[in-house]
Amino acid sequence: MSERESLDSPWIQAGRLTFLALYAVTVLAALAWAFSNVRQIDPQNRAVVLHFGALDRIQNAGLLLAWPRPFEQVVLLPAADRVIERRVENLLRSDAATQADRVASFATPLSDALAGSGYLLTGDAGVVQLDVRVFYKVTEPYAFVLQGDHVLPALDRLVTRSAVVLTAARDLDTILVARPELIGADNQAAERRERLRGDLVRGINQRLADLASTGLGLGIEVTRVDVQSSLPGPAVNAFNAVLTASQQADKAVANARTDAEKLTQTANQDADRAVQVAHAQASERLSNARAQTATVASLAQVKDPGLLLRLYRERLPKILGQAGSVTTVDPKDDSRLIIQGAEQ
Repeated sequence: MSERESLDSPWIQAGRLTFLALYAVTVLAALAWAFSNVRQIDPQNRAVVLHFGALDRIQNAGLLLAWPRPFEQVVLLPAADRVIERRVENLLRSDAATQADRVASFATPLSDALAGSGYLLTGDAGVVQLDVRVFYKVTEPYAFVLQGDHVLPALDRLVTRSAVVLTAARDLDTILVARPELIGADNQAAERRERLRGDLVRGINQRLADLASTGLGLGIEVTRVDVQSSLPGPAVNAFNAVLTASQQADKAVANARTDAEKLTQTANQDADRAVQVAHAQASERLSNARAQTATVASLAQVKDPGLLLRLYRERLPKILGQAGSVTTVDPKDDSRLIIQGAEQ
């Protein structure tokens, strides 16, 4: 076999093509690695460039030119004016406690850890629940990058601590409207309730500043806090039960008063009717008595003895005619008077 034939053999050609392919892949991989940190930064972000782990520069929106890893590392962060929302889950009632509330009974009470989960104690020994949403900005990019995954857990702990301190220094009515009847008597209650958000923001930022002064800053600043306060579920159910019982009691009292008023009106009507009937019957009897005694009363007024004797003689036969027998007795002589039924 000649030298030319050996160079044109299929194996050598295949090896040459394989080498060229590997060379091309290597070149492309090298180019991709060389330009791996060349990227476009969006307006809502900014980039922190670390040169061998040390802060080198901060790149805002635009084209970023940086050396590839491990020479330089690019970390994307929110822009300086971008506000990020964070809901603090530590202040919410845990799922285990919520599930235990549904199945708990007096025979199997909750543990102290589950019973107190998500509840905050107020200054007047009340209990309240807070749903806190924190809005923050990244003010120190390098500190934020150094803390990394520890930023959000630390922020949650700071918010929880500030919320516990503030609720312990306030009564229940300055956190939420627990007793609406006191609003009219205390004009500053609503103002103190609105001041809670501002005090919470100042307390969190003060603790962030304390961390920064010790070299452990998180690189963030809280701009706003939304707080939604509420009473615990069992307390709400108890209040609703009391309110329902009070409404039912008021309704029962009103019905009883209505029934009593109806009975009173019926009794008064019956009494008035009985009095009217009695007066009518008395008047009728009095009229009959007067009519029956009118003749006798008129004779009592007569002064003429002759007239009385004449009337006596006129009416006596009529009276005697109605009698079966008549016995006359001499009023001046009773010697022969015999009265039937009398003892001898």
